[in-house]
Amino acid sequence: MSADRPTMPPVRLPSDAELARDALSAPLLARAAKLARWAGEEGIPVGVGGELLVEQLRAATELLGLAGDEDGDAYAMDAWQHALDTGLVDFEENEEGEEAEEGEAGDEEPGAGEDGPRGTAVAGEELPTLTSGSPADVLELFLGGFESVLADAAAPDLGDIADRIAEGEDLDLDSLDWDPEGEADFLDGVLGNLYLLTALEQSDAQHPVPLPALAASMIVPDDMDEPTDDILEEVSDAMMRLDDQFRLLAPTGIIEYRPVDESLIEEVDGEGHIRESVDGVASDAPEDEDVSRYGMVSLTPLGLFAVRTRMAEAGIDAPAVGDLADKGADVLLAALPGHPETAARAEADLWLARRTPEDAARELLAAGRGDDMDAPSRRLACQETLSLLGAGAEPAVREVLDDRELGGLARVWLAEHGAADVPEPGEDMVFWLTIDTIAAQLAASGDTDELRGLVEGLVGQHGGFFETAWRVDHPATAEVLEAMGRLHPEKKIAKEARKAAFKARSQR
Repeated sequence: MSADRPTMPPVRLPSDAELARDALSAPLLARAAKLARWAGEEGIPVGVGGELLVEQLRAATELLGLAGDEDGDAYAMDAWQHALDTGLVDFEENEEGEEAEEGEAGDEEPGAGEDGPRGTAVAGEELPTLTSGSPADVLELFLGGFESVLADAAAPDLGDIADRIAEGEDLDLDSLDWDPEGEADFLDGVLGNLYLLTALEQSDAQHPVPLPALAASMIVPDDMDEPTDDILEEVSDAMMRLDDQFRLLAPTGIIEYRPVDESLIEEVDGEGHIRESVDGVASDAPEDEDVSRYGMVSLTPLGLFAVRTRMAEAGIDAPAVGDLADKGADVLLAALPGHPETAARAEADLWLARRTPEDAARELLAAGRGDDMDAPSRRLACQETLSLLGAGAEPAVREVLDDRELGGLARVWLAEHGAADVPEPGEDMVFWLTIDTIAAQLAASGDTDELRGLVEGLVGQHGGFFETAWRVDHPATAEVLEAMGRLHPEKKIAKEARKAAFKARSQR
């Protein structure tokens, strides 16, 4: 893999079978399938490009149970177009000169033209895929339809364009103020941010992302402490675009979306704007602010799958939990420190499931050795993974009791599992393990409150801690002691730590 290839945190995905069920039950595909079966083998007359005529649209809306919905016709048209886009419905154009049967056409019918219907729509070749295809086949069909909806979401409002043309405006692409590539990249970036938040376990169905925060993540520069009025206006505009786009994407099943409260939207010069200021909800909202009124969104498991597929096609490394199950322990231990907690546990469980406890322990311990910069993180991952193993791992763990790098963590494992005859570690081993553990935690999280508490406890329990610690023959000794100097709240002890770090560097 190229070193500069972008890498995302791993995500936990359901099986293909579960994802396929989610795809089939998503409103848009389910409606499209129902309309395709309605068209059947005999077909129905349609207008230009396969669009539904007035009578057929009315029947389709009734069939989908949407007749009582003010947007029912629009939902039915979307579902019909989705059926065409995915091959669930095929459009057969009338031969030139062929006339429509009496009663099938009318001047009011959209797309029918003066000569009536322009063709016939029949159930397409892809319709059987939904019932007899494999889960992978269903997901491939779903992805094709998702791409079409995504393209529509990034396109300008065609209804608005039609109205402007009807009013006599001479429009071209420049006058629309629309950058097709830029709009597509913006929507990809938003979905990418949602994916990242979900992978990092900061968002799910129970913890959706506020729309202002998502828009701000794309607009507000990282180094800007306080957004300017112009930036906030851009965030507001981005929210309106995303609100429209997410309304289109929600029926695909890739997101769960609570739209912007209509009472917050006002029209200015024919365009929608957020009536109230988004200042304060673009990042951390006040406790009394109902952020949900501004829109809330989260990726579904189906959405994770869809966005991950697009990322992989774009050359981004987007791993899934389970990808490492057949890899060596060296690969596993190198990857786990960068995983979110639950993903790391799931990855380790899947890796262990393919091996006996003794073989797994032996392989993990061998991969944990080393004096390179990443070795402490590997050993901490090794220790955490070993903790998931039962008594069957004991023979392999006992083999490393005399190993300077592994003997300490081996004793910890044996003690935690209630093993008998665990030899007491020497002082050198205790201090070496202490330095190694702190080095791993510094690499993982930096100067945290948890680490500060650990440092205070260690110094408090061991009189003359630094006088011994600086002599520890560990590559990270100086860095660890320097960090302890930063972390300890007592000035006198912090000074001792810095002096010890200086001594450790001097003996290198």
